[in-house]
Amino acid sequence: MSNKYKTMSKIRIPEGVVEEMSANGLRTKFIIKGKALTDRQKKFAEIAADNNTKVVFVSGPSGSTKTYMAVYSALQCLKADSSLDLLYVRTAIESAEKGLGALPGTLEEKINPYMVPLEDKLDELLPKNNMLKSQLIESGRIQAMPINFLRGASWESKVVIADESQNFTFKELVTLITRIGNNTKLFICGDTMQSDIGHKSGFSDMYNIFKDPESENKGIHCFGFKESDILRSEILKYIIKKIKSV
Repeated sequence: MSNKYKTMSKIRIPEGVVEEMSANGLRTKFIIKGKALTDRQKKFAEIAADNNTKVVFVSGPSGSTKTYMAVYSALQCLKADSSLDLLYVRTAIESAEKGLGALPGTLEEKINPYMVPLEDKLDELLPKNNMLKSQLIESGRIQAMPINFLRGASWESKVVIADESQNFTFKELVTLITRIGNNTKLFICGDTMQSDIGHKSGFSDMYNIFKDPESENKGIHCFGFKESDILRSEILKYIIKKIKSV
């Protein structure tokens, strides 16, 4: 057998692929797909990949790829460093003021419905013809947790995505951001147009607190997507523009 190949389950796999799979503790090559990035998305990905970046507040209207780019960047981190895990955090508030207590079952069974946006992005970014997504979830490298279960936690070697953060109170955002430990990145995504808790939302205030050169030098960035960055559809661009004009 050529020294360029190794055998795994009687299948000849290029040696470099085997080494990458072994390094990631996976049985499948870690492939990230997705569409070509816009210039604005490339700028975000550059900030996210910087080793000095610790926290990124991501603001923007619906469809402007906030969650997509956070998940894309998180997967890039997991691919590059096998010691990292991805934690996805959302609030129990979900458009109809239903808390987790309204759902039956264990914590895992309750949080599953709130993982749908993450599942959608993983399906977009990971190959459908292999077991990579299920392996990442089964191995614990991708997990989800509601914001109200974070108190007392300490994050080491994690990439954390806080989604729909416009539904976090200021106190909840303080709890979130103060969990950060060594070798951890935190993406806090929010759309101020879609808050389900109105004036109780703390996202804008927290965003503005860290929107200064000193915070950026410390690795805390505030990144804004605009209506022009909406990629979901042209009609959505028009809808957002009209709503904002009211």
